Amino acid sequence: MKSIRLFCLALASSLTLAGCGGDHHAGPPTTKGEFTAVVSFGDSLSDVGTYAPATSLAGDGTPPYFGGKFTTNGAAATIWVENLAASLGLAVTPAEVGFNGLSVHCPAAADPAQEHTCTAYGQGGARVTDPQGIGRNADGSGALTVPVITQIANHLARFGKFKSGDLVLVYAGNNDVFIDFAIYALTADALQAQVAAGTLTAAEAAAQLALAQKAVEADVTTVAGSLATAVKTQILEKGGLYVAVMTLADIADTPFGQGFPAELRPELTNLSVVFNNALKQSLGDAPVRIIDTFSLSKEVLANPAKYGFVNNTTPACDIAAIAAITGGAVTDGSSLFCNGTPGAPYNGLTAGADTITWQFADDVHPTTGGHRAISAVFLSQLQSFGWI
Repeated sequence: MKSIRLFCLALASSLTLAGCGGDHHAGPPTTKGEFTAVVSFGDSLSDVGTYAPATSLAGDGTPPYFGGKFTTNGAAATIWVENLAASLGLAVTPAEVGFNGLSVHCPAAADPAQEHTCTAYGQGGARVTDPQGIGRNADGSGALTVPVITQIANHLARFGKFKSGDLVLVYAGNNDVFIDFAIYALTADALQAQVAAGTLTAAEAAAQLALAQKAVEADVTTVAGSLATAVKTQILEKGGLYVAVMTLADIADTPFGQGFPAELRPELTNLSVVFNNALKQSLGDAPVRIIDTFSLSKEVLANPAKYGFVNNTTPACDIAAIAAITGGAVTDGSSLFCNGTPGAPYNGLTAGADTITWQFADDVHPTTGGHRAISAVFLSQLQSFGWI
């Protein structure tokens, strides 16, 4: 066995092959998959309910929960990962559920027949490599924010490898861009204040801002490279066959992005583009399929009616209503705590908002209808690959 392994390594090195023995291949598959599981890695856009205990109606972490997903929660609220899995006749549940340092791995395993469904690893606030994600406090309280590289490692620890029947979906990097953009925006504000105070000239401020821009672009480039490396070494080399990697949408097109001054928004777009280009370049000719979410989201933005939207600029969740529902604990209108059930005391929608025809739940996350649009365009991409 050892000699065969050494022979494979030598052959791979000398002929630049993807591997020897197992599920490696020269390019991504072009035939339909016989899928038995959807395995997803990412952040809040792929989170199917990690933080549900934070929305406990009793306030003690026990069910029932009025929220838990970053969308317009409710009985029929599903996100794109769940929608896509359902279209394949599969179920997918959270790999981990918890908050404030306490968590349960694969809670669906309480029913042994459902243990195999706990393959949705995405967590709100998660970054690619840094465990200190958005919403996680320095003492470990708050959001779990398990980084994507650890999410992948956790899957391998459970299953040993990826199976040929796994549809593997990787959609990450948003939070790293958010954090780098925040650094850039704060730097811009500070420099502008110094110019106004007369302690810097406009030329000096412009030069320092250019350095700050270069630094944050270098960081997102590094992060994208780390994600690509994880895909190649921890997914493809561990048996991943049907692997789709999503680029980032243009975050400047969200209500969050539109809330910044016009002179700052181009850098938010730029960071999305820099990340995407670095990701695609780092993946090179790796046997994966890349879904160009940037272009697809531009299409939805330009033709909202085609996707059933009548409002794609205003969040459906009401900041004041959510603050009241949570007793003032949540003041940013996070859709994690937004429920769209008509007449419910925990309904957090803006008057007149609709969970299907309004695209955004909060300033960055989609409504139930927004997620349906995402899953529809991703499904069409998978069909174009010949995978389904």
